[in-house]
Amino acid sequence: MTIRGLIWLALLFAVAVIVATVGGFNGGQILLVMPPYRVDVSLNLFVVALVVLFIVLYGIIRAVRGVWKMPSRVAAYRARSKLAKANASLRDAIGHLYAGRFSKAEKAARDALSADANKGAAGLIGANAAHRLHEYARRDEWLGQVAGADWQDARLMATADMRADGRDADGALVALTEMQAQGGRRIHAQQIALRAQQQLKNWGEVLKLVRMLEKREALHPAVAVRLRQVAAENLLRDRRHNPDALLELWQSLSVAERQSPRLADLAAELLIALDRRAEAKKIVEDALAHNWDARLLRRYPDCVVGGDAFPLIQRAEAWQKERTEDADLLFTLGRLCLHQQLWGKAQAFLESALKLADTENNEPLKIRTHRALARLHEQLGDPEKAAEHYRASALAMNIV
Repeated sequence: MTIRGLIWLALLFAVAVIVATVGGFNGGQILLVMPPYRVDVSLNLFVVALVVLFIVLYGIIRAVRGVWKMPSRVAAYRARSKLAKANASLRDAIGHLYAGRFSKAEKAARDALSADANKGAAGLIGANAAHRLHEYARRDEWLGQVAGADWQDARLMATADMRADGRDADGALVALTEMQAQGGRRIHAQQIALRAQQQLKNWGEVLKLVRMLEKREALHPAVAVRLRQVAAENLLRDRRHNPDALLELWQSLSVAERQSPRLADLAAELLIALDRRAEAKKIVEDALAHNWDARLLRRYPDCVVGGDAFPLIQRAEAWQKERTEDADLLFTLGRLCLHQQLWGKAQAFLESALKLADTENNEPLKIRTHRALARLHEQLGDPEKAAEHYRASALAMNIV
């Protein structure tokens, strides 16, 4: 027996003792007259009878009330049971979804729909499961069942995410536009928009979104750098026929982007093709001042303006004073001297570059240097030497 039961039993004994004690000193009588009947009972018995009568009437009223409310109680029980089963199905659907059992997740989500309050959550779970099964028509049917006003942001975000994942970039952007029209602007929405714009190759928007996400630290730095480079490269190539538009875009890029050897090399290449060598030369020199890179050095001899390579030779020799053992810089100086027909200096620089390339096992540089020396000896009228270097160039390729 619990403590509460013991307390009630003690109180009952106390009441019994009090009643017995008081009743022993009470000699009162109750006279009830209803002609021709007359009833004379003690006061104690009358009080006990009243109490018993009250208890009996209370029990009868409770029983009648219980019978009267039985249908509503049964209906409430059934509703509670139905809601409990629906909530259990919803929990099962979440578990199956994250466990990768998508068919079971969709079935459990369908069972959870028996409760109206679960339609929003069950619809999103069912849509996600159908999407993972590549049942896109069924996915859209599930999303159509998410009708509650409180669930619209979730529905639109899920729609955009799944459509972007399914390579439906236009559909993803339509959902995001609708969500933004309702005042929603979130990091995840920008990440989805970035994926959609990449699929549509809208590189201007990609670059804009990458910068926004980078400021909010929503992209890994390495990923952000790569995406910025890809977007900028494609934007530069889109303007490869218009030098003014290309230069305008170049100036609109950030300082870090303009200092990127990859982007600077591409911009210089496109400008050289458009015969804007002075601008290409400046781009290469500015980038080299911040990021010393072999590809920019290889591009530098192509930036000769008006056939006069002396300014570039002087600049390269100034670099060479600080970087005496740089094989790529020596190769660049050799090419520049070759362009300026300074045969002796060209040969000296190229042979020095070749020795360093041999030491460093730099096969690509060895191939390029042998070819440059072959062309040099052709210009000097020494076909045997030229043939030797062409042969050495071919052997260095290591083609199997």
